[in-house]
Formats: sequence, structure tokens, C-alpha cells
Amino acid sequence: MGYRPLSHAQAIRTGRVRAIAMVINSEEPDRHNPFLQDFLAGACEAASALDWTMTISTAKSEKDMLEVLGRLVEERKADGFILPRTEVNDVRVKYLRELKVPFILYGRTGYGQAQTQDDTSWFDISGETAIRKAVGRLVSFGHTRIGFVGSDPKFNYSHLRRDGYLEGLEAAALPADPKLIREGARTREEGAIEARALLRLKRPPTAIVFATDLAALGCYPVCTELGLHIGRDVSILGYDGIPECQYVSPGLTTFSVDSQRAGERLATMLIQQTRGEAPAGLRELSEAELIARESDGPPRLTSEQLAKKIQLLTDHNRGGNRL
Repeated sequence: MGYRPLSHAQAIRTGRVRAIAMVINSEEPDRHNPFLQDFLAGACEAASALDWTMTISTAKSEKDMLEVLGRLVEERKADGFILPRTEVNDVRVKYLRELKVPFILYGRTGYGQAQTQDDTSWFDISGETAIRKAVGRLVSFGHTRIGFVGSDPKFNYSHLRRDGYLEGLEAAALPADPKLIREGARTREEGAIEARALLRLKRPPTAIVFATDLAALGCYPVCTELGLHIGRDVSILGYDGIPECQYVSPGLTTFSVDSQRAGERLATMLIQQTRGEAPAGLRELSEAELIARESDGPPRLTSEQLAKKIQLLTDHNRGGNRL
């Protein structure tokens, strides 16, 4: 007969509003990352299929984030939350635990501590596995001096991906040189700074693995500046699979994340939790897919030859500037 129950009336009787929410920090430098659109599409479609709604809000700071979460809970606009971009010490987790509100992490948290608390559910992509495979791929090409550019250490994934890099070196019986490890690159500009620092070393890496694609894309203008050909003079790999990777020249080899599926799984698992399933049983670890392009390959130069080529171009440019 076309009858549909009134959601507000249901909320009064059941205590649930049949809505989940996610709060995005609008001040993040990579907030316009293309993965977000696919992620939200997946989450919204999964919620809709179960006759739930998805609410998206924004915050401008950590303090504002907690205020927005609290307001959504107080106004009964959400039964649970998806917490993206988990941090090592994530204040959102503690806050929602105190409020006794269901939540699910996109990622893990508490690096170096117990990352699988009984009251925490999560979905994550194994970035450490992808980065380990990236190192193995470069070793199979013949690279023995491989650099790593990580993200902001406050994020849990940055530590896990660095661990994957170290595990890849260990598996190949290659020493870990602290000079080849850089941290804190989340944008193209930051990626360029760290790539330049690595390539200016006395013994530069012949290949660099980046924790994110955005940082890896920052390496392109640096290589042009230093007169290097990506894929021949120096190999680079990224992680995320953002669309820009296929449009740069040469195309960036990367490990691609299915963001839409991630959104679908997180929304579905969160709704399961709000319906009474134990958080400990709602955990899933997926893997990224290698997209091989032309930005990596066998080394044409040794580390010493690479350093000499960079120095010759630098000396030439300085001479030209003096003229």
C-alpha cells in the first residue's frame, strides 16, 4: 500500500536515526584528493542499499572536529561514525569511546602499541605490504640504493609504510641507510623538497619509493631541474592510485587503492556494529593493486654516476648564471 515508517518516530522508539556520519577536516592539505569522491560514493551507496543515510560534515581543526562530532551526537543526527585518516594518538577514538558511540576506523591506530583493541573495528589497506612489494620490485630490476619518502608521522599509515620499506630492504639483504629515509611529505611541494634532498646526497638513491602519489608527483619537476630522466636515471613509485598518475610523463607506477570499495565496506561494517555486532569481529585488511607504468625500471646509472651527472649539470648551470 506504499506505507513507509516515519524515521523520526522510529528514532524515538528504537533510539536510532538510521544514519551514519563522517567529519572531514577541511584544512588538510590534500583534502581535494580525488579518492574522496569515490570513497563517499561507495559509502553513500552502501548506506542507501540498507535504507540508511550518510551525513558528511566538515571541521577546521582538531578542537572543531570534536565539537562537530559532539554536536552530531547530541542532536541525534548519527548512530555511528566513520573515522578516516587515523592518527597514532587519535583523540576522536577516545572521545567517541567516552560517549559510547559506535565508530569504525579507516585505518589502524596506536602504532607501536596494541593496534587491535577489543572495542575497535576497522577497515584498512595494507600499505606496508604494498611498499614492501615496491622495494622488491625495484630490487628485481637491479636497484641496491633505494630511498623512501614518508608522510606526516602523526598518521598511523606513515609508520606502517615505512615499516614495509624496511622489511623490503631486509628481505633483499640490503642495509637500511637513515640518510635515505625522509618524512613529512603530503603534498607535491613537500615531495619535491624531500626528493631534492635525497638526490643531492653524495650517494643518491637510484630509486625512490613514496608513501603517497601526491608526494611522488613532486619528484617530477625536481628531476627535470636536475636533468634526470624518470624511469631511466632514477626510478620512482607511489601509492594511492590517484588519476594524475596516468597523465604525467612518464606515467607513475603506483599501488592503487579501491576507494569506492573501502567506502562500501566501512559503511556496511559500521551499520552492522550499530545493530549489535561486536566491533572485534568487524575488521578487514585488504591490499592495493600494482599499476605498472614507465616511471620505474632497471638502473642505467650507479649511485656514483648519478651523483656525478647531477653535479655536472649543477656546475654547468652555475657557470651559465655567472655569464
